[in-house]
Amino acid sequence: MPIRYNYVIGDLQGCFTALQALLEHIEFDEKHDHLWFAGDLVARGEDSLATLRFVKKLCENDVAHTVLGNHDLHLLAVWRGFGKLKKNDRTAPIFDAPDVAALLNWLRKQPLLLRPNPDHVLTHAGLPHCWTTELAESLAFEVALALRGNFLELDRFLENMYGNQPDVWSEGLTGEARLRVITNYFTRMRLVDDIGRLEFDFKAGLDAPMPAGFVPWFDKIPQVPRTEKVLFGHWAALEGAGQMKTTIPLDGGCVWGGSLVAYRLEDGQRFSTAEGCGLG
Repeated sequence: MPIRYNYVIGDLQGCFTALQALLEHIEFDEKHDHLWFAGDLVARGEDSLATLRFVKKLCENDVAHTVLGNHDLHLLAVWRGFGKLKKNDRTAPIFDAPDVAALLNWLRKQPLLLRPNPDHVLTHAGLPHCWTTELAESLAFEVALALRGNFLELDRFLENMYGNQPDVWSEGLTGEARLRVITNYFTRMRLVDDIGRLEFDFKAGLDAPMPAGFVPWFDKIPQVPRTEKVLFGHWAALEGAGQMKTTIPLDGGCVWGGSLVAYRLEDGQRFSTAEGCGLG
């Protein structure tokens, strides 16, 4: 049976109550609709365990797909002993759950980039202007291979994942440094400069003063024009602001008391709910 609607949903951050409210609001029908998640499935919401279980089940039933966000990667790092639980995260119940291995082995097999259709690209933080869409797909696959490999390969990646250097893409990069900067573009990017250098400290909205020489990544014209629109989350201060020309922000800041956002690919209609937001 053909899919009726495709909905792309912004950062969940473990806001399980809000997710259920949003699915009711859009009248999600598992038999006819498909969901695409922008990553950060877990972190500071009231029930990251239930959220992770729910999204995993939807994906395994082939009615949803998700990309990985920085909080999802941090969860994997904590699991494998290369990170510590953050003060405000509520992910500890995941590690006490009987199905923790199944959950996190599933999570590590999720991609950094998805193509919901030929006209859209979905990543957690966006795509820099210094990459073509085709290059981005290839680079996302490089990281996926490390995440999906044996535990030796996974641990090598996670042990070296953290860090702000290198802060600009170069095709000549190799090894852990190459994978680190690729991961940072896909999961941490907000501001870049003319050559695509990343700035990691700015988290405010578009009306706040920005560091000299840096602008939002989506203000830079791609070096090779894209034919696709880029769907992304990650930047809560944008509050899921309305559709831009070639980019579609989806993080409504639900975990901070904002809203959980869904974008329908078929007609560009946006849906949101504040119910259940800010419970973390």
